[in-house]
Amino acid sequence: MLTDINKELRMTSALTFLLRYADTGEEFLNQIVTGDETWIHFDNEETKLQSQQWIHTHSQNKPKKFKGPFSNKKQMATVFWYHHGVLLIDFMEPGTIINAAAYCATLRWLRQLIRNKWKGMPTLGIVLLHYNARLHSAAVTQLLLACFPWEVFDHTPYSPDLVPSDFHLFPALKKWLGGRRFNTNDELQDTVTTWINRQAATFFAECIGKLEHRYDKWLIRHGYYVEK
Repeated sequence: MLTDINKELRMTSALTFLLRYADTGEEFLNQIVTGDETWIHFDNEETKLQSQQWIHTHSQNKPKKFKGPFSNKKQMATVFWYHHGVLLIDFMEPGTIINAAAYCATLRWLRQLIRNKWKGMPTLGIVLLHYNARLHSAAVTQLLLACFPWEVFDHTPYSPDLVPSDFHLFPALKKWLGGRRFNTNDELQDTVTTWINRQAATFFAECIGKLEHRYDKWLIRHGYYVEK
């Protein structure tokens, strides 16, 4: 449930994005670097589609689906990417405290990777789009980002519908992980990293391209949540 203030902030953010897009077009989209965190489980249940079985219409022996014992063990993955592909994939070691200091360490690493990857592109600035989570909005995080030659695009609270990782990358990853189980940290990390790196550049460009449509729907719907 969004308050009137929430919706007003969302509309202001949408208008800012759309005006910027109208002014510079694809160049603006090409500047966007986005990222977020997600939990990867060691035991992943099959989706309903994956567990479907074909049976004859008149069959009396309909298959039964049983729930097996699933482990709650999981590991947090952080992924940063842009329209051409992945920039950084990082996994939290078990027992690591998930706080702003850890996120700042990831941002420093990301900055170095961008320097190496985008060498020779001096006219193209970085526009960081990340969710307004506590780790991202903490004072220590804001102080660090102020030292970077990046523009941090304002992301309003309660707006996961405008986080590209949340509405595009992670849902596709979780769907693919359905039914898979991992025994070790290395197995989980290698599998997830391989899948993400194998996605074509069009997979990432398509998502960045959806932002203009989603921000436009924010305005049309007067700030209400956007599913698609």
